[in-house]
Amino acid sequence: MDKQEWSKISRNPRLDVEIAHLFFKKSAFSLHMHDHYVIGLIDSGVQSFKYRKQRYVTPPDGLIVLNPGDAHTGEPAGQAGFRYRALYPTASHMRRAAIELTGRDDGLPVFRSVRVDDRALARLFRATHSWLLADSSPLQYESAFVLLLAEFIKRHAELAPPDNRPAREHRAIAGVKNYIQENWRNKLTLTELAGLTHLSRYHLLRTFCAEVGMPPHVYQESIRMNHARDLLKSGAAINRVALESGFSDQSHFTNRFRRFLGVAPGKYVTNCTLGG
Repeated sequence: MDKQEWSKISRNPRLDVEIAHLFFKKSAFSLHMHDHYVIGLIDSGVQSFKYRKQRYVTPPDGLIVLNPGDAHTGEPAGQAGFRYRALYPTASHMRRAAIELTGRDDGLPVFRSVRVDDRALARLFRATHSWLLADSSPLQYESAFVLLLAEFIKRHAELAPPDNRPAREHRAIAGVKNYIQENWRNKLTLTELAGLTHLSRYHLLRTFCAEVGMPPHVYQESIRMNHARDLLKSGAAINRVALESGFSDQSHFTNRFRRFLGVAPGKYVTNCTLGG
């Protein structure tokens, strides 16, 4: 087991997919969400994470699958820490894989089980991840990537699932989410958000947390971080990204970014934007 913590994120430019590999002993991911899917595998040690008020434990070879917008944490479950590898497929990746699998467009796949024990998929995932990191032949890693997504969808996803939530509250929360997405740079208040709906501040907060899996302020910060990631990819300076993402200073931004993605902004720029 590693003694010192480390974390790496790189990007395969041909597939336009990000690849993470890390060892955490004391560090942890705070509550957040991504605008892409997350497929993760524990190499060694044990990880714990919270998703929708439930605590999950992931042992070696355990898989984690998260949809875009799924609020979650991630932390060591013991003093030994955990080694973790992940791929971050985009919505476009998943939609195309679903179409290629079924021959029709039923929308984005939805994974209902965030913890998956599937030895065959774990082996395929580890091989795909290793080939992407090793920069093997494009035919090899692209074939493995396409097969991996298709198998995940076939075995563990739903397509075009029914929505049984009350229509009125669902529309209210959808409107609040859209408003936050359009005004993510601003200093929003709960009173302001409640004014967009028929709900009281208390009812809005409880309903938003139940439906989205996180409170509105965490949802806003996750949107800020996803925009910050895009700005860093475009070559913007870190201090400018911090300012444009709504943070008071670069130090605060750096700390929150690492809690969000597992690496500091500078390392993300060096490794990910160069595709190495």
